[in-house]
Amino acid sequence: MDAARDAAPDLVAVGKVGPPRGVRGDVFVEPWTDAPGERFVAGAWLRTEPESAGPLRVATATTSSGKLVVHFDGCDDRAAAQAIRGVQLFVPAAERPALDDPDEFYDTDLIGLVARTPDGREIGTIRDVQHAGGASYLAVEVAGAQRLVPFVSAIVPAVDIAGATVVVDAPEGLFEL
Repeated sequence: MDAARDAAPDLVAVGKVGPPRGVRGDVFVEPWTDAPGERFVAGAWLRTEPESAGPLRVATATTSSGKLVVHFDGCDDRAAAQAIRGVQLFVPAAERPALDDPDEFYDTDLIGLVARTPDGREIGTIRDVQHAGGASYLAVEVAGAQRLVPFVSAIVPAVDIAGATVVVDAPEGLFEL
């Protein structure tokens, strides 16, 4: 996924094609979006990685035992479904809905930002955003090692997407082993 994001930073991943379901070309899709019902609607076009697999147009989308099942136009048998297994699905970042809260961010908008101390000293670059146990963490690359920074306002008081920076007011010892 990182290679695809680096090659086309205006795209965001929304899912991955899984195994075929049945013999008519349906596939299970692992959604990577909070709104699969909006992303995987009939007529929706999805870009792909590898690019040679698409773009793919959603013909139908349903659920089976709580799993997303999608039928793409032109994918009409099990062999065609098997051929797209593992393909990652993307949409243009501009198609994401606007966030109402100015203190909310899309993870993909944070990746690549430079973390700085309150006095402006560079700490490192955000490489990932991780969510665990109801909390979010910025994975910051510091001197070749990854450090997790709790993404809370007491530690990350400012995020400037346009300026490509976040301020990290780290408590003592956060970046030490």
